[in-house]
Order: sequence, then structure tokens, then C-alpha cells
Amino acid sequence: MLDTLISQADNLVSWLQTLVYVDVVQPVFYKVGLMGYDEDTYDALYWVIVGVLQICASYVLLRPLEALRPAEDWGDRRALRADVWYTWIAKLGILNIAFFFLLTPVFNHWQSLMAIHNIPNIEVDSLWPGVTDKPIVSFLIYLVVLDFAGYWYHRWQHRFGVWWELHAVHHSQQQMSLWCDDRNHFLDDIVQAAFFAGISLLIGVPPAQFVVLVAVSNFMQSVQHVNARIDFGWLLERIVVSPAFHRRHHAIGYGHEGTRYGCNFGVLFPWWDVMFRTASWNKQHEPTGIRDQLPAPHGRGANYGEGLLAQQWFALVRIARRLAGKGYPMGDAAR
Repeated sequence: MLDTLISQADNLVSWLQTLVYVDVVQPVFYKVGLMGYDEDTYDALYWVIVGVLQICASYVLLRPLEALRPAEDWGDRRALRADVWYTWIAKLGILNIAFFFLLTPVFNHWQSLMAIHNIPNIEVDSLWPGVTDKPIVSFLIYLVVLDFAGYWYHRWQHRFGVWWELHAVHHSQQQMSLWCDDRNHFLDDIVQAAFFAGISLLIGVPPAQFVVLVAVSNFMQSVQHVNARIDFGWLLERIVVSPAFHRRHHAIGYGHEGTRYGCNFGVLFPWWDVMFRTASWNKQHEPTGIRDQLPAPHGRGANYGEGLLAQQWFALVRIARRLAGKGYPMGDAAR
């Protein structure tokens, strides 16, 4: 069943890929003399089309919930503009495409070394013949393994100060919505892409399943950030991360502030938080953001940037000042 659905979805995307390439991209490339890049561009179009479909599906399914059952009423939605840009950049695979072109030779060399030294990939399909070679079973194993890795990646983002300054771009949004999942620093996105690509390579995730894994993960994370009252109930929210569970992670003073605080790090499943005692099931509706953003006396009036470029730059400034032992500016004050 899953294999059939993946195959049909792949056929649809491949059809759109060929249509867009033949009718739009190829004529333009021919006129401007870029036909030398036609094969790489054709491959990249697959990710772009998948990204567009993800954005459309998320908006159609989640935006009505935000309009009809908002968790918070906002008089001004301008704070979401940068998040919309982040979403298009991330979902269209712009960073992933750049990462692919830059690091494919590295991974090819890695695979060659593994072959030379007889180091096998971990083939999930062959772990239990007759069971793990079924597409639905291998898919679920890949999903759980990558989510376990994601839990620790997320904890490390909060544990190490320099890394936290990059991740703070995500947490500085005080108006959560379906758009803010992709609000990340681009350096962190590149590290994350390398991290998960390496693990996927190690456990032998097939390309077709990898696309579906990314799409499922992205949609579930959009649901977690949605500005809507969605009750998963006692049982379901202990199986998958709910908006209430993840909002606790974004709550000021509880979920994330640097290396001191931390709860609800699970990306898709809350099991890891339960296992490693970082789960908090408090459903109280709390303001989100970073304490330093609050005005005095509750905070220090920190400015994390309103626009995409400012947010990216301020994170680098905070890192530079942290490494220099100077802290970084907090509004009119200094840390």
C-alpha cells in the first residue's frame, strides 16, 4: 500500500518536473546559454515541486484552523512576513540544493572509503527478512531512527551557547503560526542538512522514501507550530508531538533559554522526552519567545531582528560577542 502511494506520488511529481522543465526552464536556459547546467537543474526541480506541494497542502489544511480556532488573536500579522520567506526558501530546497552541489563529492568520497575498508551501510531492509523489507515497516524504522537523532540534535541546539545563538532565531518569534517552523538560521539549516543526510546515508534510506520522510516531517512540524486550538487528547499527544506539547517548548522561561532550561525537545514523537525525562505536559497557554526580548524589568529589551536579513546578522553578532567574552547588546543595555 505505502509502496503504491509513494510510486503514484513520485509519478505525479516526475510528470510536473518534466512539464515545468520542458515548457519553462529549458527554453530560458537555451536563450541565456546555461544548457550545461540542464541535468542538475532538472534534478533540483523535483525538490522544488515537492516543496511547493508541501506549502500548498499546509496552507490549505492549517490556515483555516488558525482563522476559525486561533490560540491567540493578533491585531498585527506583520511579524509573520519573515517567516513566510523562510518557509519558501526552506521548502523549495534552495539551501538543500546548494548543500547538494557543495557536499556531494564529500559523500561520494566517504562512500568510496567505506567500500575500500569493507565498512557496510546499515541496511534496515535486511535486518529481519520478510518483515523489515516491507516498505511500510522500513519507512517507520527510518522515521523513528531519524526522529531519535532529531531529538538529540535539538537538545544540542539548546545546550551549547554558540549553537543556541543560531537556534534563537527560531525561538525569537513571539507569534507562533504554521509558517514559523522554517524560521531558522541558514548556518544551522546547513549543519542540520549535513547531519541528517549522513545518518540517512548510513542507514540506507532510499531516495524515494527520503523525499516522503522529509515531507511527512515538515508537515507534522507545521502542525506543531500552528496558531490554533487543537486538542490531541491524552493518548494521541503521547504518540505524536501536539501543538500544546510543542508550545510548552517555546514558552518563555521553560522550554529553551540557552543552556539552563529545556523541555519537550521531541521533533515528531514525545517518547524521547519521556525516556530522558525532559517532558512537560503542562497545557497552560503561555506567551512564547525569549525572556531577553521582554521589556524591563522582566527582560532586557533584546532585539533579535524583525526581518530575515537582520535576524541572520544579529545571530552572527551574538556569536562573535559571546566568543569574545563580551556578551551581546540587549536593547539599550549590554549583557
